[in-house]
Amino acid sequence: RKPQFLEEASDALIAVGWSSPLDDEELTSEDPFVRKIDEQIQADFGVGLDELLNPAKVVNLERDLFNLRSELAYLTGKGNMDVADMTTEECDGGGGGEEADAIRKTIDKKEKSLLIERRAVFRGWLKNVFLGQAVLSLALSWVMVSNPASLFGGFDWFQTNDLDISIRVLGFWWWWLFIIPSLRSRRPKGGEKKALDIAFLGTPLVSLVAPALTKDTEAIWAANLAITVAAYAYGYLTYNEDEEDDADGEGSGPAWLKFVFKSLDFGSGRERGARK
Repeated sequence: RKPQFLEEASDALIAVGWSSPLDDEELTSEDPFVRKIDEQIQADFGVGLDELLNPAKVVNLERDLFNLRSELAYLTGKGNMDVADMTTEECDGGGGGEEADAIRKTIDKKEKSLLIERRAVFRGWLKNVFLGQAVLSLALSWVMVSNPASLFGGFDWFQTNDLDISIRVLGFWWWWLFIIPSLRSRRPKGGEKKALDIAFLGTPLVSLVAPALTKDTEAIWAANLAITVAAYAYGYLTYNEDEEDDADGEGSGPAWLKFVFKSLDFGSGRERGARK
């Protein structure tokens, strides 16, 4: 059972239209608590929450600080306050014993971490680094499937262990291992995000099934290229803005498919309230 002060603070938030940030349930981008954080970051730094390097960590820290400030206010005689727009100093009535001192230390540590995370913006140059990584991976993977000896032929281990076919296979798996993940690391939106989600699911299927049909590694690499191009075409042609605003996160479609796409977002920044 929650402590009484947490229950009352939670009830106060819900009464004014907020979803309670007091437990470990996931917060979506539509939650008023998350929207408030987004507005504050835009006001302070001119960027949105999604443009930070670790938006989920920011939300988690804000939620932890809300809980800790609520507890500190209760322990120091301030009562059950709505601390949503208050500083730690405003929530601290002084005293409270060792338990309150421990909370103050935890708050101080989390506030310093939050300050760093709020300033860590996902810059354009970093997106270009990921794009360059994808392009280099594309070129490298083609050489791996077509002529691995040109890369590794000078090494004794390549000839001794007869790794030609192993490297050729790794070359067409490069799509799923490096190329698509590098493109997804840029945090694309709209049609491109939809396309890369599809490609991330489609390329491993191609790499698993195609060897049963052909042993030509160049052809399998080309099949991965084709599925990626087709995913881009489908993503851009079928995308609509309603998908971005859908409360479930991935527009229309069966629940299992929404779950898969949502799972792909874990760690990419879009899962803003996820707990680690």
